Amino acid sequence: MPELPEVETVRRGLQRLVVGRRIDGVEVGRERTVRRTSRQALIDGLTGTSLVAAGRRGKYLLCPLDSGDGLMVHLRMTGQLLLVESGSARPLHTHVVLHLGDAELLFVDSRTFGEMVVYDPDHVDIELPEVARLGLDPLVDNPDPDQLWAVLRRRSMRIKPLLLDQHVIAGIGNIYADEILHAARLHPETPASSLRRRDAVAIHEAMGRILNDSIRAGGSTLSDVGYVDMMGEGGSYQDAHLVYGRTGERCPTCGRGFIRRITSGGRSTHFCPVCQRPRT
Repeated sequence: MPELPEVETVRRGLQRLVVGRRIDGVEVGRERTVRRTSRQALIDGLTGTSLVAAGRRGKYLLCPLDSGDGLMVHLRMTGQLLLVESGSARPLHTHVVLHLGDAELLFVDSRTFGEMVVYDPDHVDIELPEVARLGLDPLVDNPDPDQLWAVLRRRSMRIKPLLLDQHVIAGIGNIYADEILHAARLHPETPASSLRRRDAVAIHEAMGRILNDSIRAGGSTLSDVGYVDMMGEGGSYQDAHLVYGRTGERCPTCGRGFIRRITSGGRSTHFCPVCQRPRT
């Protein structure tokens, strides 16, 4: 968390509010945020530049700069990008500040798992190897059902941990994997190798609909993480969750089952035992 819809919401905020604005200065507090290079490397790489565009792949924000370099931002668990008026009080755990004339772009991260780095786009495989290895992005690549089926069916993993594997599908995390599998009527422990084409079609439809619905709602804001958009506003898609975080509640889809919570691939997993029966 944040997952693809939340990161896409932030990307759209960057595109609308920050792209084209000159970065007059950079402050770096907690060095862990720039651990991949250094405090000075971020300051030197950003000062005097502008974002040309705001891009995203999976959960990574990838923004080309007019210098020819790129800026990568990964929010991880608790990272936030906030745009505030210059001179505003800064939230606790503000680790990077980009000065944009009359505004400031803050990187706030209470757990300091997130990071920012300036990189060479021609050497992504060396400087950002995990980005180079990302799998299909459901929105950027827009795979069709057959492409998705081809990627999923040749794996021996169970479907829930497979959807969480960023080398296979980039951007989906625990929340949206649970919601997608519920909509597709697939038990989370279903072996991917047993998937039929109609299962891939159901996953494809659910994935596109749920991710786009969540983006329109500004993403999901959960009390234990505190994701917000660039203006500090929370999303509302958590109100539309049908299974995630609803253990013990009656399933709103079938009205007969009660949402169960299990561990699948080491992750907390929510499903309806009536809608999502194990495959025999």
